[in-house]
Amino acid sequence: IPVFVDISPENWCMDPQKIEALITPHTKAIIPVHLGMQIVDMDAILGIARKHNLYVIEDACEAIGAKYKNKKVGTFGDAAVFSFYPNKQMTTAEGGVVVTNNEKIAKLCRQGLGEVEIQLHHDNDTEYKLRKKIDKGIADFKKHGLLSKDKKTGETRFGFVHGNWALDNSRKDGRWCGVNNEISILKEMGCYADFTLPSAPSDTQTRKINSIYYAIDDPEKPKSHDTGVDVIVSGSRLPFDKLRVARTLLIIQGPLALNWKRRKFHIFPKIENAEIAWHNKPTKDRIDLWVEQNICVKGKEDWIFIKAHTHGAQEKNFDSLLGKPMHNMHNYLNAKYNDKVNFKLHYVTAREMYNIIKAAEAGEKGEPGEYRDYEVIN
Repeated sequence: IPVFVDISPENWCMDPQKIEALITPHTKAIIPVHLGMQIVDMDAILGIARKHNLYVIEDACEAIGAKYKNKKVGTFGDAAVFSFYPNKQMTTAEGGVVVTNNEKIAKLCRQGLGEVEIQLHHDNDTEYKLRKKIDKGIADFKKHGLLSKDKKTGETRFGFVHGNWALDNSRKDGRWCGVNNEISILKEMGCYADFTLPSAPSDTQTRKINSIYYAIDDPEKPKSHDTGVDVIVSGSRLPFDKLRVARTLLIIQGPLALNWKRRKFHIFPKIENAEIAWHNKPTKDRIDLWVEQNICVKGKEDWIFIKAHTHGAQEKNFDSLLGKPMHNMHNYLNAKYNDKVNFKLHYVTAREMYNIIKAAEAGEKGEPGEYRDYEVIN
């Protein structure tokens, strides 16, 4: 659980004089935040860290290029993070980078425990501007060795999540997108699958739910992914010409259901959409509902795909994502759904989920974990 340190009125950054009173036996690291190109007193921070044997992780998201005593920020601690969100000095629309001179931390980062995909928030956009944003994002990510590539061609591939769920201009009021042919553009630029849904109760929610399917873009109309063609074993039936196939994007949905065990006003069932947050902890009844939706490739119903999601590690979500609720979730998954008889549990990245889906579609057999790098590699 994070402990917050008050700020200095001089620069609105962490006040080093107030740190030591908050250090406990449970403290592991100090995370100074350089805010709006205002720099924390790093000499004081490093001195306190050495005294108490703590790690220092710099949050330099709003200080790219800034210096402290003629040395670039992000180079003082054990590690540092930089953000490429749209309101930062350098942007790729979404994403970020971790830097370190600690070999143990670098090794952990390289283990592939997390992979980089693309999420984009945009509004009142055009096809031209959308292409420019994605092009820039891909170019910047590739400079740092990020994003995946096609196993055969070596071309860049990425998974996609649309900010505000408004994929393909799907909001009724036209906000948070503006581009009716977004699905075609994503496919053309290397997107291997979209992971935006579910979005209920938002009006961006599609009629098709709990599915893995191909959406066929109609460039003249919004929300082309409202329906689509299910992915099936031994090849999905796409009965149309190559031009329409080029406008076809794989949609991988998470579970969507009504939770009758959780009722609003003790009457109406709550919507279950696999969100994990401070107000939506991953309890046993919710996990069971995720499994019961049986999201799969048609004809391969014994491989079930569950996509849970969260809206980032916001402070109010820390306990749910890093504390007891998450430990309980993993313990329950392992106890009920990893007995090696009725169930075998596999944790996968978005890319690995896509690859296993494509292996199922191709009729591959055996352990799904064998196909983590089936078409797209990292």
